Amino acid sequence: MKLDWNGIDTVLLDMDGTLLDRHFDDHFWLEHVPKRYAAQNGIPLDEAKKLLYALFRSQERTLNWTDLDYWSERLGLDIPVLKQEIDHLIAVHPGVVEFLVFLRRHGKQAWLVTNAHGKTLSLKMRKTRLGPYFTGIISAHDLGLPKEDVRFWEKLQERVPYEPSRTLLGEDSETNLGTAEEYGIAHLIYVSRYSSTVTPTASDRYASIHYFTQLIPAAHTDET
Repeated sequence: MKLDWNGIDTVLLDMDGTLLDRHFDDHFWLEHVPKRYAAQNGIPLDEAKKLLYALFRSQERTLNWTDLDYWSERLGLDIPVLKQEIDHLIAVHPGVVEFLVFLRRHGKQAWLVTNAHGKTLSLKMRKTRLGPYFTGIISAHDLGLPKEDVRFWEKLQERVPYEPSRTLLGEDSETNLGTAEEYGIAHLIYVSRYSSTVTPTASDRYASIHYFTQLIPAAHTDET
């Protein structure tokens, strides 16, 4: 995919599903948490899944969706500890490090911008060691708004001095790309291979990639 990198100063990148394999998160919330909840409460696993999936859906597109403290209190489980139990599943997508190196070598500001809770960020940055590649890391919990809210992108400018017309956003969420588009962010990339366990499907609305190496100009691929 060809991009005019001369017209891009800032790159905003989501974490889960975009830079990291979402298999970890999907397995954690859909299988691991229900299993522990069922055992703690003495109920069948199917019953636990039905109950928890409904609770999870009720908090979609809110900060509670990714707030580990909220879910720890709501479910009576130590969610950060449960994440550590399966942290071997945390994995960086192929091509991510090469892309981040390309951005740094070409003077682009690379910001990790995520809805993830601070405790999740700490665990994943410790496991992946991606932190030093970024100019900075911003959690939606720092700003008080999720990326699903168009006001998030305005509030982000209080922390990240970006010009929307010269900014690229990489996301595995079409909803978040939509709010960014509404705010005026010009270069929008959908990551279709958000999990190693799913078949990628291109977006009907946004330019789609499987791997970030697709955004590195051919002349620079051997630099990384």
